[in-house]
Amino acid sequence: MVQTVRKVVIAGGGTAGWIAAATLSSQLSRLLDITLIESDAIGTVGVGEATIPTQKAFHRLIGIDEQAFMRATRASFKLGIAFENWGQLGDRYIHSFGKIGRSTWMGDFQHMWHYAKSQGWAGDMDDYCFELQAAEAGKFATSPDSQISYAYHLDASLYAKFLRTFSEERGAKRLEGKIKQVHTHPDTGFIESLDLEDGQSVAGDLFIDCTGFRALLINGALGVDYEDWSHWLPMNSALAVQTKLSGDILPYTRSIARKAGWQWRIPLQHRVGNGHVYCSDHLSDDEAHAILMDNLDGELVSQPRPIRFLTGKRKEAWAKNCIALGLSSGFLEPLESTSIHLIQIGATRLVQMFPFNGVSEALRNHYNSYSTAELESIRDFLILHYKLNRRQDSAFWQERAALEVPDTLKHRMELYADAAIAYQDDSDLFRVDSWNQVMRGQGLDSHGYHPMGRLVANGQLQAALADLKAGIDRSVKNMPTHADFLRQYCAVEV
Repeated sequence: MVQTVRKVVIAGGGTAGWIAAATLSSQLSRLLDITLIESDAIGTVGVGEATIPTQKAFHRLIGIDEQAFMRATRASFKLGIAFENWGQLGDRYIHSFGKIGRSTWMGDFQHMWHYAKSQGWAGDMDDYCFELQAAEAGKFATSPDSQISYAYHLDASLYAKFLRTFSEERGAKRLEGKIKQVHTHPDTGFIESLDLEDGQSVAGDLFIDCTGFRALLINGALGVDYEDWSHWLPMNSALAVQTKLSGDILPYTRSIARKAGWQWRIPLQHRVGNGHVYCSDHLSDDEAHAILMDNLDGELVSQPRPIRFLTGKRKEAWAKNCIALGLSSGFLEPLESTSIHLIQIGATRLVQMFPFNGVSEALRNHYNSYSTAELESIRDFLILHYKLNRRQDSAFWQERAALEVPDTLKHRMELYADAAIAYQDDSDLFRVDSWNQVMRGQGLDSHGYHPMGRLVANGQLQAALADLKAGIDRSVKNMPTHADFLRQYCAVEV
């Protein structure tokens, strides 16, 4: 078998570029020649400091030690996201990474809970989620045998440096330089080489575009258009700033809805990442800056940095012999911390579908169909947060509530309202428990449910729920605080 694709060129570094390099070098280094081009003179967006539990699986796949990673990136643990003011002013709920209760083949836990609630036996649904209760208590612990579901808060710039070392140890090569010109084949349109400003020319068989919003290869050279989703997700601006630690290191991200957007707070071991995502059609840059500065805890360690973006996706993530990863492939606001996951899943899918025998239309279409389906599902999940708000304090939130949502999301909402059914398709990133927590947290109640609870013998369901809650309460009580666990597990020696 002749391998016609061997030399891979990654254009751009940062989180996206080095995730691509780490994935390919850890899995296919004996089959590929991997070169990454980046310039120290070009900054990275680098605000993505929160992740989702899929990152644990990614690290296991490529062979990253958790404690070494956490020390290197000053990481802390994340059990979910607390959403504040998203339903109405003063509302708060947590979208945790845990399972709620226990489900059966007949139906998920919420059906049992609805019946128990109607009989006066059940507490709040949150009572039956271990990770959610641990988050509320500021507790955390894990071990090799633990089943706890969690993700991380990390320093994105340190993560890129960590992955660079990891990749170079496995054979990936780095070239310093700025890309000046992209050469394509006159007949096929495939990318053949990249010219750098210092005169170097880098040829390749397959190119990965990690050049950020500039999209130098996928758009600049190949002309792949962008699908604009701003009519559904109109956020287009952000300010990012870092502060010193103040108070407890919470094991969750905070997302605090503001006048025409939302503010994030992400606690690491050594600082807090903060930002304000907003819609400039409803809020001036000066107003957004003032809102952010008025709502910071802790001393500034950087100045607010502006970021402009357009929500949407590249119409093809893989075109010709070029795959776009990260910001060059599209952007969904970081409301549910999906940015790093999308880079990692894009890179791992490339490993699974690598075109050793040449790039084919069938491979490209298969890759692109997966990418599109997952992005559309995440898009719907993000829109859900805005659509279900009940705020009357600004035109922005009123417009979000009146929005005509995609049919795919409309179906989910109607199904949950009518029959308490949430579901996860093959292309869905978010599990049933996630849809359940956000829909309930945002105030969408169910008019009906499956009466499966009536099939349980008298007293058994009541006792089972009481035992489940008591077991969770005991476990949480016996856990160390998040800060204490970090100190003994992965604290950085100073």
